[in-house]
Parts: sequence; structure tokens; C-alpha cells
Amino acid sequence: MSSSLLILFVAGLVGGALNAVAGGGSFVVFPALLFSGLSPVIANATTAAGLLPASFMSGVAYRKDFVADRLFAVLAVASTIGGALGAVVLLGTKESTFELVLPLLLAFASLVFTFGGSLIARLGKLALGTGGLSVVFVVQVLIATYGGYFGGGMGILMLATFAFVGLTDIHRMNGIKSALAVLINGAAVLLFAITHKVVLYPWLAVVTGGMAGGYLGAHVARRLPAGKVRRFVIVYAWAMTAYFAWKTYVAS
Repeated sequence: MSSSLLILFVAGLVGGALNAVAGGGSFVVFPALLFSGLSPVIANATTAAGLLPASFMSGVAYRKDFVADRLFAVLAVASTIGGALGAVVLLGTKESTFELVLPLLLAFASLVFTFGGSLIARLGKLALGTGGLSVVFVVQVLIATYGGYFGGGMGILMLATFAFVGLTDIHRMNGIKSALAVLINGAAVLLFAITHKVVLYPWLAVVTGGMAGGYLGAHVARRLPAGKVRRFVIVYAWAMTAYFAWKTYVAS
């Protein structure tokens, strides 16, 4: 294994473990792929493909914690549509344009990751009548479109939506989030693969490390102080945001 692939394996390992404990794994994997020499669009697509199996395993682990009711059906349809739309938008974005907006996307994702917990805690509840479901559908399409395009902080945005409609069981919320993440990323990755935007060997390194990290992370999650891990991810996310902002807007 070359040093570059080894670094990507470690990035996948750390990213998978972070996702199992506190979230934010893409903040590790995406920069690692950029530093390995991939273009931003290719790195973004490969990140989504590399972390997809880990999302699937999380969904399997939470399969008993959510009910396939009307709400989940609405969210599932919205997620599939939005994930595909986001991928189409990304595939139609020029590399130079994506490079310019990348620091802004990272900043938005960092903001969501930093303050998302407070947002979820303060949200009220929306009655799930016909109008409520329509609002949820539109919001989830928007979140999924963002997820298919970039995806950083997507899980927290979904948890905020769930809290808004009155869900309170965190296990059910995480179960729904994991299942929807598979649909969003799956729809996007399918289009990325068809258009040859996923690079095989970096993907293999990330996906192998991600699955191992997710498995190990799930076992040690209860022993680690999730708050401290989350703070580490926040500091790292803002550091990456600052670096790419400097590289894009100052150094270039």
C-alpha cells in the first residue's frame, strides 16, 4: 500500500469512528482526499461513496429503533429525490466554481456542526397533519439536495427537522437519520459512479478504513466522552475551513 493510500485508510478509519461517536467524519476524509491530489468535485464524490457503507451499517444497527410509518415514507421519498438532485447539481458545477464555494460550504457545515445541538434543543413542534407533512417533505428535499451536493452537517440538519416535528426518542431519530443518509448518499453515489467521478483505489482505502473505524467506534462509543470528541471535531472543522479559505481567497 502506498503512503497516500495508507493515509486515506487512516482518514477513513478516523472518519468512520468519529461518525459512530460524535459525527463529522467527512471533515477528516474530504480534506485527506484533497491533499492526496484529487480535485474538489472528485474528492467530494469519493468521500460520499467511501462513507456510504458505514452509513448502511449504522442503519442496520438502528433497524429496530424506527418504525416505517407515514412520516418515514415521506422522508424516504424526499431523501431519494433530493440526493439525486444534489448530485446532478454537483456534476454540473465546474471545478473552478466548486473551488470558490468550497470554503463557504465548509463554513456552513462547521456552523451546523457547532451549533446544531442548541438548535435541536430549542425547536418547537409541528403538528403532522397534511400541511405538516408537506412542509417536512419540502425541507427534507432541500436537506437531501444539500447532502447530495456536499453533505457536511447533513445529519444534524435532519435531526433538527425531526425535533421540529415532535420526535423525542434519540434512538429512533438516529435510526431514521441513518436510513435516510443511505438513501441520500446512495442516490448521489449511483450518479457519481455512472459518471466516473469516484476514483477506485482512494475509494477502496477510505471504505475499508471507514468500515473498520465504524465497527470499532460503535464498540467504544459508550466509553469515550462524546462531548470532548465533538469539541475536537469542531476545532478540526474550523481549522480546515480557515485553511481552505486562506488557500482559495488569499494565497491564490
